[in-house]
Amino acid sequence: MTAFFGRFWIDANIAISFLREGRIQSLMITLGVAIGVAVIIFITALIQGLQTNLIDSTLGSQAHIRLVSPDEVNLIAPPVDDTLQLIQEDKRPQRLRSINNWQQITDTLDQLPLLTAVSPNVSGPGFVRRGEALESVILVGTDLERYQKIIPLSEYLISGELRVSADNVLIGSELAKNLGVEVGSKLRLDSGQDDDDSSFDNNFNNNSAVVNIAGIFELGVRELDARYVYLDLKQAQSLLNLPGGITVIDLTVEDIFEAEQIAAQVGRLTSLQAESWIKTNAQLLSGLTAQSLSSNMIVGFVAISVAFGIASVLSVSVVQRTREIGILRAMGATRQQILRIFLIQGAVFGLLGSIVGSGVSYVFVWSFNTFGPNIFTIPISINLILVTMSLATLTGVIAAAIPARRAAALDPVVAIRYV
Repeated sequence: MTAFFGRFWIDANIAISFLREGRIQSLMITLGVAIGVAVIIFITALIQGLQTNLIDSTLGSQAHIRLVSPDEVNLIAPPVDDTLQLIQEDKRPQRLRSINNWQQITDTLDQLPLLTAVSPNVSGPGFVRRGEALESVILVGTDLERYQKIIPLSEYLISGELRVSADNVLIGSELAKNLGVEVGSKLRLDSGQDDDDSSFDNNFNNNSAVVNIAGIFELGVRELDARYVYLDLKQAQSLLNLPGGITVIDLTVEDIFEAEQIAAQVGRLTSLQAESWIKTNAQLLSGLTAQSLSSNMIVGFVAISVAFGIASVLSVSVVQRTREIGILRAMGATRQQILRIFLIQGAVFGLLGSIVGSGVSYVFVWSFNTFGPNIFTIPISINLILVTMSLATLTGVIAAAIPARRAAALDPVVAIRYV
């Protein structure tokens, strides 16, 4: 082992002496590698920051997985033997209904290590009235302690208190603007749910409640801020004619990109219809995939350019130092030793260039975060720096392979005579 490190140290000194002799070439290729590494780190961090911002803004207002009752289907009598049955079927309308045995299902889901939060909720359509103003809304009854782990409403609260009870509700900022209300104002809620076939006007007088606005939130999604009304779970159950029932179970997971597989597992376990954010936001996922693909293509092309630059410089170095290589071979240097000398040069180019490039990338990121559009910030992780430096060093070694083999293949007698 000591002998190996001793030989490596000698080879490294020879490689560095070659680099010193060609200072201008070494400086130029090092700067080229540095710029390539800076571009790779900046582009990768930019895409990661953009994707994180898109995912946070999307998942900040919805659960990763939603469990609902399976769709109701028509029951069709089987055909009589030796008969041909022709069926023209209209799909059955889906009524608002509770999940069976939801308490037991919730207890079971709480024990699953794949899930980080479980929140049973009841939601359905409703109306809110203030004076002559009438708006259609979505009534969401929930247990705030559980729901906060799904959507941190406290972070989106812009006025008032985070409180729901029999007399207090939370509404979105757009809905508050449309109704001309503020914290402390009163509203009339109505679900329009009724068992008989009475008219809408009669329905509007049933299943209604007058409530106070305890707080106003802003999720950042205009449609949600204009329609969501959060209220106490029991009050929502009463308004929606679902006493003791819930209509949806919201779930979150640790790895959001595993949500589809986990949704399938939970669906099989509970016999409920499970839908992940990946399915409901297919266009977003396609956009993220396209962004990642374009980023990888840019990184690949930059890496190829850097590799060709290192290879060209070392190829010129082999031609310029043919005589020195011949002398080294005549003094007893083996082909493997000559090979190592030029491979070390390639590694030095990649390592030094990546160190300088990492510093330059920090300047790029700082400039973007300070003088950019301030829509989102770009984080740089130490792992990204280390991975990029390792890849740059490896690229330098690979790029040096062909010039190194050419140098090791030189005949010492011919090389010494080279002028």
